[in-house]
Amino acid sequence: MREIRAEAVTEAVAALCVRANRELPSDVLARLRAARGAETWETAQGLLDLLLENAEIARAEGMPICQDTGTAVVFADVGQEVHILGDFEAAVHAGVAKGYTEGLLRKSIVADPLRRVNTGDNTPAVIHTRLVPGDRLTLTVAPKGCGSENMSRLRMLTPAQGAAGVKDFVLETVRLAGANPCPPMVLGVGIGGNFEGVAELAKRALLLPLDGRSEDPFYAAMEAELLEAVNGTGIGPQGFGGKTTCLSVRILTAPTHIAGLPVAVNVSCHVTRHATAAL
Repeated sequence: MREIRAEAVTEAVAALCVRANRELPSDVLARLRAARGAETWETAQGLLDLLLENAEIARAEGMPICQDTGTAVVFADVGQEVHILGDFEAAVHAGVAKGYTEGLLRKSIVADPLRRVNTGDNTPAVIHTRLVPGDRLTLTVAPKGCGSENMSRLRMLTPAQGAAGVKDFVLETVRLAGANPCPPMVLGVGIGGNFEGVAELAKRALLLPLDGRSEDPFYAAMEAELLEAVNGTGIGPQGFGGKTTCLSVRILTAPTHIAGLPVAVNVSCHVTRHATAAL
């Protein structure tokens, strides 16, 4: 049994909050650069240049990539041979408070959804914990801005609607979102599971490499088809038109009930942030 002190969890989460908000993952940057190279319209080219410049300034100057530093979504894969010395969830929340306060990141969380009083330290975090084999604790912090989160949707389709229904729902979601999620966007699509599970699938899909494809050829083809269709809408960078409405579509699936076909689309802006550390 390997022991990890709660204080180490707090320090790791704090550092990840700051890093995720200041540095875009390399795969996101690569997709933005590739999109810039493929664009032929001057306005879209200029907008992508600005997004890349913004990302570089944020990294070099230690500034947030976006003013909306998001809800702190924390994914924790806890090894079965790990013993946390202390309160794990309290340690995660303390790490978010430390990271957002010392990192001078905007605090965006209100304690009650209707009375709207800010908690002052961006807590509580949203924590997704899985028990996995091994003696490591892997933490991923994925700050999620609300401009894109507000454009996300979930629908309980019927099995008869099948793959065509899923594709129609994804495209409908993009068209309804328009310029609101600050495109070029990234789409995390969850299919299957149940009502609450499909939303988490879609959120986790945003953590997958943007330049990857599903290991299942059926869903790999669907990812490619959806990406082409979404970019064919012509919404373009920041909604000004162009070839690049979406950088990547990633799909995660889960077994589901014989009478159900849940589907969720978690929309992310071009600032699809996440940072990972293993303890």
